[in-house]
Amino acid sequence: MSEPRQRTDRQIVGQCAEEIAVRFLREQGLEVLLRNYRARLGELDVVARERETLAIVEVRSRASDLYGGAAASVTWAKQRRIARAAARLLGQRTDLSSLKVRFDVMVVHAPLTARPRVEWLRHAFTSRL
Repeated sequence: MSEPRQRTDRQIVGQCAEEIAVRFLREQGLEVLLRNYRARLGELDVVARERETLAIVEVRSRASDLYGGAAASVTWAKQRRIARAAARLLGQRTDLSSLKVRFDVMVVHAPLTARPRVEWLRHAFTSRL
């Protein structure tokens, strides 16, 4: 039997940032429907509902703002993978198909500290689904 894989520091930071993001979204009144939805073409970090809108939230965290910071790391290619995964989800979940879709980016600064800071970029990008 093989040993369980050790999580990397990057994975630990990412999971912590997602936990903070989910807590923040719930505090803002959103209903978190899914986390870490995986499709062949991409992954969705958080899927939440805000009234009649489905918020697809990409959670980012970085140690520094060098190279444009965490929000700038959501490249065109990453946006396309997110949009494709969202389209796959909507094809599978007809209960969500009547909702408007919004793509957000949530940046969690210093997620491992006692006072992390959250920056929520609503409508961070658009896509034709």
